[in-house]
Amino acid sequence: MPIRARSAEEAMAALRSGDHIWTQSMAGTPTVLLDGLAERLLNDDQLTDLTLLQLHTEGVARLDDPRLAGRLRQRCYFVGTPTRAAVNRGDADYVPIFLSEIPRLFRRREQPVDVAFVQVSPPDRHGQCTLGISVEATRAALDMADRVIAHINPAMPRTHGESRVAFDALHVVYEEERPLPEHPPAPPDAVTSAIGAHVAGLIPDGACLQMGIGAIPDAALRCLHSHRDLGVHTEMFSDGVLPLVASGVINNRRKRKRPGQIVTGFVMGTRALYDFVDDNPEVAFLDIAYVNDASIIRQNPGVVAINSAIQVDLTGQVCADSIGTRIYSGVGGQMDFMRGASLSEGGRAIIALPSTAAGGRVSRIRPLLDPGAGVVTTRAHVQTVVTEHGVAELRGRSLAERAQALIRIAAPAFREELAAAAREVWGLRVG
Repeated sequence: MPIRARSAEEAMAALRSGDHIWTQSMAGTPTVLLDGLAERLLNDDQLTDLTLLQLHTEGVARLDDPRLAGRLRQRCYFVGTPTRAAVNRGDADYVPIFLSEIPRLFRRREQPVDVAFVQVSPPDRHGQCTLGISVEATRAALDMADRVIAHINPAMPRTHGESRVAFDALHVVYEEERPLPEHPPAPPDAVTSAIGAHVAGLIPDGACLQMGIGAIPDAALRCLHSHRDLGVHTEMFSDGVLPLVASGVINNRRKRKRPGQIVTGFVMGTRALYDFVDDNPEVAFLDIAYVNDASIIRQNPGVVAINSAIQVDLTGQVCADSIGTRIYSGVGGQMDFMRGASLSEGGRAIIALPSTAAGGRVSRIRPLLDPGAGVVTTRAHVQTVVTEHGVAELRGRSLAERAQALIRIAAPAFREELAAAAREVWGLRVG
């Protein structure tokens, strides 16, 4: 039986100097435990040389306390608001890697995991907890960790799939009810609505969707109410799918992999979303090594992957993880799904982005990516790019044809200078 701690800080007694700790991430971040970790380090000079492994985490600003420097090092496989500043000033590490590969790092012991921090639903009558709304790479970390420290949260939904965790397999538990972080849908605007309409026009009946969180995926989903027999196989989803499930537009009938179920690695949204997945056998939370495996994704017909970007250059190179040399997010699952969708029978891989940034002063379609910008999707992998001004089909196109197509969907104020750059920088003949 696990040890019951009276506080999150007390639960940290199971840690040892030199430990590599994986923390469950996204909206499932065990913030209570991470706060307890900070407290323990501030009160225990003997505990040192810890490494915290993570994806995007929620509500963990305390770990950026300068007093923890030299004793706790954050190692990020995806960068978010809590870790962005530390990564870019050199106080935390960013590891660029496909999301699907992270579990393999753990299972092959290329990256040791000594301890796993998780936030779980309370045990049921069979003594089973679940990882709730965030399985992602945590399933693999649990399989490999020597010790598991759990925050049992009655607010955490009980979910189906590969999220089950036996209560007896936990080493230390601390129970406290805490609300889960919520991300309400962004209100639509003219730009995102136009992009969403263009994207929706590329989605046929029977398609299997991958989409993320944000205004553009939500805008596309709002345009799909006249579609039929859509499915979902995605690393994550948010509230935008709920009306389509309720209306029967999303029914997962035509999928070959887990037909009848939405397949995901995690969800992030409002309480309505968390209530929807609670004890819902039609939603399968699976190991991200499976969810994001291109060889699995491609087996579903008509996969449409919708991903975003920071910049696209005139040859089709896609930057999605940095602004120049400043790391902004991560590689994530973009390439997993771009490749899986491209190989799917009737599939399509879409990069969707506004044509400008900085209030219209900067074009996101660039002659060249900014110096240091990370190429997440290569020019050989890119297929379709969408802005509010239209759709550019790049697959099988020459460099000149690509530049011409991308200039057509750039903001009108930048088209002339982009055409000039295509000729001067790339030596391309464009009209």
